[in-house]
Amino acid sequence: MSRVRSTDAVLLLVAAVWGFSYLAAKTATSALPVLLVLFARYGISAAACLLVVALGRGAGRCTRDELRLGSVLGVTQAAILVLETYGVAHTSAANAGLIISLTVVLTPLLDRSAGAAGLPPRYFAATGLCLLAVGLLVSGNGFHEPRSGDLLILAAALVRAAHVALVGRLTARRRVRPLQITAVQTVVGTALFLVPVAGSLPRLGEVGAAGWGQLLYLALFCSVFAFLAQTWAVQRSSASRASLLLGTEPVWAVAVGIGLGGEHLTVLTALGAVLMVAGTYWGQAVERAFRASTPSEVPSPRATEPTVA
Repeated sequence: MSRVRSTDAVLLLVAAVWGFSYLAAKTATSALPVLLVLFARYGISAAACLLVVALGRGAGRCTRDELRLGSVLGVTQAAILVLETYGVAHTSAANAGLIISLTVVLTPLLDRSAGAAGLPPRYFAATGLCLLAVGLLVSGNGFHEPRSGDLLILAAALVRAAHVALVGRLTARRRVRPLQITAVQTVVGTALFLVPVAGSLPRLGEVGAAGWGQLLYLALFCSVFAFLAQTWAVQRSSASRASLLLGTEPVWAVAVGIGLGGEHLTVLTALGAVLMVAGTYWGQAVERAFRASTPSEVPSPRATEPTVA
């Protein structure tokens, strides 16, 4: 029982860490350009991941498959974080955390190799409920043209779903180590953002202790710690239980946005938040039941994704 409780506590901690990331990213981008924030986040993550790989017992060098897959997934992951970070800079942290959770119900729809075409009608009803929730979340005090930030987060959710499906497809029947792939991804992301921010690198020296705290939090806690912690916990728990606990991320995002960020939910956005959480949990339950009844494996976002969170 104590082992179960400790594992659940770690998974909830990972969800809370990710939920806090939206407010941290929003605060960081208010002081620095988005691409500079991403470069710093990737650079710190890369240094930490390479250190962990180097210190790992019997870790060895990356294989050709790990280098190749990590490079491809590094590009798609960088695209996700560009959309997500620009998006959170122009919307609320609560909205960002809720809309990005669409990934949970969109991933099985995009993963044809997992037999997603046979998903039951209830799953599409759950997806429709989530889309209705998005409409309410972007409405604010009344229905109007969505904010650019909300649209960017929506695009990030779509790209993330495609990315997770791609992860499942590319890593199927290949012996690759998630930590090594993650290390390659962070190095690729660092290289991608280095050129566009080269001229503004001196601005990092102007960041105060609070700014560096946010950058270190995004890099070390939201990326390296969260990845290692979820890997440890998922190995000691069932996929369904892990998915359920990690699925509390949008709840944490709302709580942090309101409690620490001073954000407010209108009646419509509060209803959208409730429907989004309900829809994603409903979709997860239907997808797990479908996956259990079929020989194929539908990839589960966050629980199996070997990427920077």
